[in-house]
Amino acid sequence: MSFFLVIISSCSRGPTPLALARRLRASLGPQALSLAMIVHMIRESRARIDGRTIRYLDSGSGWPVVLLHAFPLNADMWRPQLERVPEGWWFIAPDMRGFGPDAVDQAAQATLDQLAADVGALLDRLEIEAAVIGGLSMGGYVTFALFRQQPARFSGMILADTKAQQDTPAGLEGRRQMIDLARTRGAAAVADSMLPKLLGASAAARRPRLADRVRAMIETASVPAIIGAIEAMIGRPDSRPDLSRIACPTLVIVGEEDVPTPVGDAADMQNQIGRSRLVILPEVGHLSNLEAPDGFALAISDFLASNL
Repeated sequence: MSFFLVIISSCSRGPTPLALARRLRASLGPQALSLAMIVHMIRESRARIDGRTIRYLDSGSGWPVVLLHAFPLNADMWRPQLERVPEGWWFIAPDMRGFGPDAVDQAAQATLDQLAADVGALLDRLEIEAAVIGGLSMGGYVTFALFRQQPARFSGMILADTKAQQDTPAGLEGRRQMIDLARTRGAAAVADSMLPKLLGASAAARRPRLADRVRAMIETASVPAIIGAIEAMIGRPDSRPDLSRIACPTLVIVGEEDVPTPVGDAADMQNQIGRSRLVILPEVGHLSNLEAPDGFALAISDFLASNL
């Protein structure tokens, strides 16, 4: 059994969320919280939408929760959460265009709005009118895009290790360099470059095989999909004006060691969403759901059970 301390903070006066997380972790110790959940069988299905096949994983039954994956991974990153579905909920994780084992080069190029429309079309095919919808990193950007298109779809929102603002000039330059790297050296080189940023130092030391799992997911992505997703992220709009319009219950999750989308950005984002809570996972980096699967699952389960 693994143990994780999950810190939940509402936006209020007092210590910063990160300071509070560190203070409580120090006082309670590393085994302050454990999580025991029923392990579910994961189903793998495919839906034909607009002439394209979308693979999706799902588990459980009940009210739907849609989980959108990070760049440049695929729906398999959500397997730890699909194995830990709370009773009464139905978790669904689709692949985005060009990602996953069914990746097709010619289907890769898409804007974030098109990726969001794909999610909406899948929900239509599954006859889902409303759901809790969220994503991690790029999945969060797609969540914002879908919210702008179809806000009535959202009965709740999950924003994990993501940000509302556009990239800084340095961030944009880094993305352009990643495009050049993908074109010249392929997905394996992208994995080499990204892995140190995706995984926190603590998790990398604690779970050395995790890097291999993440690498395997990245290397299944088509190069056109990688390039197309980077270009989509470069061109994404500023989502900060949308934050005050989010009226549904919202969970913001971030790893304490997340470098691409740090705790401060998550706290600023959560402060602008009315019915929201912030969860910080200590000793966890950018891929928080993989680095601390039990803590992440507990954060979602507690959020879904709350009356926020």
